[in-house]
Parts: sequence; C-alpha cells; structure tokens
Amino acid sequence: MTDVLGVLILSRNGDRDEFYQDPKTYEPSFTESTPLGAAESFQLGAFLRSVYLNPSSPSYISGMKPDLVDTHEVHFYAKAGGEGAVIFDSAIALLQGLFPPTPKNKITLANETTVMAPLGGYQYVPIETVEPGNDRALEPWTDCPAFQKHIAKVYGSSEFKEKANTAKPFFGAVRDYVFGRPTTLENAWNIYDYMSTQHIHNKTFAHRLPPTLIEQARGFADFHENAIFGSKDIGGIGNLAGRTVLYLILDSLQRIAFNGDPLQFFLIETSYQPFISLFHMLEIVKHNPELAGIPNYASALAFELRRGPAPEDRDFLRIKFKNGTNDNFQTFHAFGHKADIPLTEFFYRSENYAITSYKQWAATCQDSLQNEYLHIGSENGMTSTVMAACSAALFVGIIALAKFVKRSRAKKYVRLPDDESVVSAQAQPMMEKGRVPL
Repeated sequence: MTDVLGVLILSRNGDRDEFYQDPKTYEPSFTESTPLGAAESFQLGAFLRSVYLNPSSPSYISGMKPDLVDTHEVHFYAKAGGEGAVIFDSAIALLQGLFPPTPKNKITLANETTVMAPLGGYQYVPIETVEPGNDRALEPWTDCPAFQKHIAKVYGSSEFKEKANTAKPFFGAVRDYVFGRPTTLENAWNIYDYMSTQHIHNKTFAHRLPPTLIEQARGFADFHENAIFGSKDIGGIGNLAGRTVLYLILDSLQRIAFNGDPLQFFLIETSYQPFISLFHMLEIVKHNPELAGIPNYASALAFELRRGPAPEDRDFLRIKFKNGTNDNFQTFHAFGHKADIPLTEFFYRSENYAITSYKQWAATCQDSLQNEYLHIGSENGMTSTVMAACSAALFVGIIALAKFVKRSRAKKYVRLPDDESVVSAQAQPMMEKGRVPL
C-alpha cells in the first residue's frame, strides 16, 4: 500500500485552432480541437494512469481499480465555455488514456453469450459539463463588471504602461506577421495565440517567422495574463478564476478524506486561467516566479491527499505541477511551507476565499461600492458598523427625498368634485387605465 488516499487533478485542454478573447471583457470566440490536441490530452491521461492507477507506482492510489472504471471512485468535470467543445474533447481524449479499452469490459447475458464493448472494450466514462450560463465555477470572469473594472485598472497601471513602452520594438517588428491584428500590449494574448497557432500548423508561417519573435510574444502574453488573472491578495478580484474553482477543490478533497465516501479521483478539465490564479492564491508563484504565466497545453496541477507518517494521524496535501507533455511532475509547496501542508491548515487558510455559489459570484461581480456593502469578495471590506452607518444615512436620505417630492407635487394638486379623491391633474389619464402614480 502507498500513502496516497486520493487526488484531484486540474488539467488544461490540448492544442486547438486560434482562439480570440476580447481584451476588455474576455468574451471568448468559438474554436475547434485538433488531432494534435487530442494526442496531447491522451498522453496526459496515460501519464496520470501510470502515476496513480499503476499498483507498482509509488503514488498509486490505495485500493483503486486499475482496469475497469468504477464511477463511484471517480468524477470528471469539464468546462463547456464559449470556446466550444475544445475542453470537453480534451477530457474525452484524456479519459481514453486514463481508462483505455480493455477486454474485461464485457458482460455475459442470460443465454450465456458474452458481449464485449465496441472498439476493443472501450470504456464510456461519464463527464459532467459546466456551462457559464448556470454555473460559474470554471468561467467566472465573463459578464462580471468588477472583473472588467479590474482589467481597466491593470491597463491603466504604471507597471503596465512601462511594459508597453518596453514592448514597442517588438510590436513594430511583429506587425507584418499578424495581418492587421492590433499590435498593442492590451492585445498581447491574441497576438501570441495567433502566432503560436500558425507556428504549429502553418509551415510557410513557421519558416518565414524571424527567430525570437514567438518567444517574445509568449513573454508579453505571460506578463499580460499574469496581471489579469493574478492578484497578490488571495481574495483579490484578479484571482476570481481560482476562487471559484477552489470550491470544487476543497469539496472534493473533503469527500476523498471522508472514509464513508468512495471518491478517490476527481478531474477538472478547464482552460489556463485558474492555474494562474491558484499559483498566486497558494503563494507558489512567490517562490517560483517562472510559473507566473500561461501553462502549456495538456498541463496538470495535482492535489494529492496523503496519509501522514506514523504516529501522525492527520492527512497532508502534496501539490504537483506538470507543465505540458514534455514535462514531468514537480512538487511545489503552498503558503511558504517547505514540505506537504496539513489538510486542516490548507482548509483554514483558503476556504474563506472560495466562492461557493452563483449568488455569491453575482455579489462579487457587482461594482466596487455595492461589493463593499455586501462584504463579499472585497479586497478591503468595511466593518459592520460602517456598513450600518452607511445604510442608515442612505435610508434617511431616501425618506427626505420622498418628502420633498411629495411637497412639490402637492402644489400641483387640483380639487375635483366632492365625490372624487385629491389627485394631480396629470394623473387623470392614468386613473382611467387603473393606475395611480406613486
């Protein structure tokens, strides 16, 4: 037996076509998967199988069935966002590598006939899709006014302007290779994504592109996305992508730790944004600045729940990251620890920043003033005393305004015959329709 009780995996989608995101709102456009992307995700699934489902692996999850999938032991989440089916496709490919076809996937009928599943015993593993329209866990940044204000604040910062000035030579050199796309630091993601896509799939473009331009584009895109989706404050609006997915992480770890729950493997297939936020929230990027940027295709962030060494009776969390198909798992430590962090401490230091519901997401995404009144997700929240005082002042103001309006309208009143009420002359047409103005 090993000391791994279970694991949560956050994985990024594989290669796809060009993907445009609005620089001001991050509204996504449609894109499609590629065979290369499917191969990358399949390779990641096979890698995860070798680490966690191989009984001879030092990280084998104790008691998990390595061949036939048991849907009580596993759960799979996939984002179904504006980019189309790319992430769902990547999840399917990953599962093909994690639970490959097996002759054991068969059934014996009452007439003693044995039937094996198609494609050599292909395993059909259920995936729960998460759509932004009704669940904001995996795409909380779109349609979020507070996040759009955060983007504008980033663009207006002195650090961003200084970086934009530094980037001028690059944007001048790259203009002939992006075919009319705006060459500004605000558009750094779209420039890099276009160049990267063409560099992978377009032989003519790859041969024509001067040396170092693709690396420079990646560097400016890393700076851009890290500024947008990261925040030094664990509860900052820049960490919104991490705060919503954190709820899924904490909930699944709690289930894995509970002896009465059979769950042992939880996979979340998503885009790159939550990785950036989580590295900031867990203070990993503080000690590993190379992670301050976009993770590669088919990257994986693992949260391993491990049994504490004797006589320790607590469970511990080990965090590993694999940056794309050419990398292996490396261990990173949360909140400045030099070793695995106790699960209880991990919960204590992070659970108050998790966004747990659509209602809480909506409150967090309101404008900053309203957000402070609600004291949800604000970076410098108000005390209850100050909130009460503000509410009282607002209430008194509304009452005073109402009295003023009432006195103003009273001057316009006219006396109707004795059997009628006292109403404004302007109200008579509305009375005929059964309505009286307030």
